[in-house]
Amino acid sequence: MKKKTIHSDAAPAAIGPYSQAIQSGNLVFMSGQIPLDPKTMEVVAGDFEARTRQVFDNLKAVAIAAGGELDNIVKLTIYLTDLDNFATVNAVMADYFSTPYPARAALGVASLPKGVDVEAEAILAL
Repeated sequence: MKKKTIHSDAAPAAIGPYSQAIQSGNLVFMSGQIPLDPKTMEVVAGDFEARTRQVFDNLKAVAIAAGGELDNIVKLTIYLTDLDNFATVNAVMADYFSTPYPARAALGVASLPKGVDVEAEAILAL
C-alpha cells in the first residue's frame, strides 16, 4: 500500500506523531481537527459556533491541500463534549456542505485535546 502525506500550512500543524491527512488511492483520511488557529496554534476566541466553524475551516484547508473540497467528504465523525451542541453543529454544517451530505457520526466524549469541546475527522474521496 502506498501512502502519501497531505499537509497544509492553512491548517494547524500536527501536535503529535501523526499527519494532517494520508492519501491512499483515491481516499484521503483526515486527522481530527480541533478549533486551533493555524497561525497561533491557540484555540480560537468566541462561542461554540465560532469554534465549530474553525474546525470546518481547518478540514477545508486540508481537503484543498489534498486536491479536493469539503463536498468530497464521504464520512465525517464529530466528537462533542456536550451533545446539547448538536443543533449548532447541524446549522454550521449546512453552511459548509451541500447535498448529498456526507455520512456522519456524532459522539459524546468526556474530553478532547487542549480542553476543546469539538473535534471532527473525515474521509475524503477524490
